[in-house]
Amino acid sequence: MKSLRDIPVGSSATVAKIHGEGALKKRIMDMGITKGTTILVRKVAPLGDPVEVTVRGYELSLRKQDADILEMAD
Repeated sequence: MKSLRDIPVGSSATVAKIHGEGALKKRIMDMGITKGTTILVRKVAPLGDPVEVTVRGYELSLRKQDADILEMAD
């Protein structure tokens, strides 16, 4: 499984699946991240948390925990 954290800075990938359940999954989907959405990784903090991405034309910062549940396709 390739998660969002495995995507290099400056690259983009498409969400293949959102793992997890409950409030965490709902919060991710409320941010506009759904299956088939393309995400561009803009920056990653030195310790890996947070990850700054561009989704549907806006910038978003995600925690490691949020980035780990997003399975990405190339």
